[in-house]
Amino acid sequence: MAELARATASVPVSIASPPNTCSGNCGAACKSKQPGRAASAPDRHALSDFRELAGRMDINGPRYTSYPTADRFHGGFGEQDYRQALAECAASAGVDAGRQPPLSLYVHVPFCENICYYCGCNKIITKDHRRSARYVDYLAREMALVAQQLGARREVVQSHWGGGTPTFLDPAEMRRVMDALHQHFNLLPEGEHSIEIDPRRIGDAQMALLAELGFNRISLGVQDFDAEVQQAIHRVQSQAETRTVVDAARRLGFRSVSMDLIYGLPHQTTARFAATVEQVLAMRPDRLSVYSYAHLPHVFKPQRRIDERALPAPAEKLDILVGTIEQLTAAGYVYIGMDHFALPDDALAVAQREGRLQRNFQGYSTHAGYDQLGFGVSSIGAVAGRYVQNARTLDDYYRVLDGGVLPVMRGFAMRDEDHLRREVIGALMCNGVLDIAAVEARHRIDFAAHFAGEMVDLARLAGEGLVRCEPGRIEVTPLGRLLVRRLAMVFDGFLREDARRAADAMPAVAPAGTPSADAGTPLPAPLRYSRVV
Repeated sequence: MAELARATASVPVSIASPPNTCSGNCGAACKSKQPGRAASAPDRHALSDFRELAGRMDINGPRYTSYPTADRFHGGFGEQDYRQALAECAASAGVDAGRQPPLSLYVHVPFCENICYYCGCNKIITKDHRRSARYVDYLAREMALVAQQLGARREVVQSHWGGGTPTFLDPAEMRRVMDALHQHFNLLPEGEHSIEIDPRRIGDAQMALLAELGFNRISLGVQDFDAEVQQAIHRVQSQAETRTVVDAARRLGFRSVSMDLIYGLPHQTTARFAATVEQVLAMRPDRLSVYSYAHLPHVFKPQRRIDERALPAPAEKLDILVGTIEQLTAAGYVYIGMDHFALPDDALAVAQREGRLQRNFQGYSTHAGYDQLGFGVSSIGAVAGRYVQNARTLDDYYRVLDGGVLPVMRGFAMRDEDHLRREVIGALMCNGVLDIAAVEARHRIDFAAHFAGEMVDLARLAGEGLVRCEPGRIEVTPLGRLLVRRLAMVFDGFLREDARRAADAMPAVAPAGTPSADAGTPLPAPLRYSRVV
């Protein structure tokens, strides 16, 4: 689950002129309907303003692959809560009479043969392939338990195998996992079925096997092609190895090839990273994710092996990001959001243009609205308004399944307020536009009154050019899309409550020079989150 662990085509809209802001109260100014368009890709004006704003806006914040975010899950949510969620999922009815909505599946394979120092994923480093045989047995047990709760064999419109390295499994083990999935679920051939691949650990025979098993999308980790950077992060991977896998995917008819890059790694410079991007562009992947490296050695022990003195300075890291955005958009890629790019005819870009882009634990998605089942150690699911996370260690995962119990470690049951805030955050992050009247109708609220404090904070960001308020809508500007996590934080009820508690705990008379804490403004988020730039 790389997106969770790491810590988006239209005509550019210039924001060189002053933004059309809302005189201090977006909610009051946005009460009536008026048609408009979503914010488009960042242009040179936006990128120039972004450089100036980044230092002031770059605080720690969630990536919002879920809301509430995973750090809000708690151990009070247990196996019986998950069973209740599955029962409600089983009872759900689709739009078509008698047909249940399809599902999304995530399968976590935690094994890797070698450690990448930057990685924050839940993984097990081993060269002992006998360990995966036992793991596959337990995956099949978990699938059977979940399917028993669901009853009928449900259709699956999206599946993803992540890790770790899913291709650590040998061909027989991969077949066993896929056989178990097909036994309990109906994986629709027209759906999206993807797998994460390490190009250093796969050949033509394995690529052919993946196609035979029904995978139609692959995701490749690249990070950087520079030799010195690769040595520093303990991941040596040639462009030729990567090209071989991409060519095989094209030849075998895979619908989509996605690549991951990371900026902010040791020894990276603007020029070096631009050279990597050029090599990537020569392979023309359908999707690209360009993640900001989050150096959190207090959270992820492997990062302690990275020489902090070799990390690029903040200004250099910002130059890398801005240069990469310019490079990719000039090459015809659509900026989907945050750190995601896609070719104009890719399903993500089409969904963005049509206003139906969504987010889930794999990042931006076209199928995030369906219940998602998570299988395997540490995997996360989202079922019937509940988030569910499995046990994080193999010993706990095996022990619980041996008792015939679902291996739930923690979770979260959403309240009406959580559903409301998730919709608001999702609209801003995915499609750049919030239809206020539609939100009011669905949730039976007065938006301006319900979010009075948030609108005051949003107006401050509007003054920085990040959002515009028009009658009946809030629109993220091209500049705001580069800092959309900062906008989303305004509507995070948990961060706001954290800020209120912190404000209440401050002395009545603060020492001279102490920053004031406005209870209506979220304070900088904890260090468990990555930086927003």
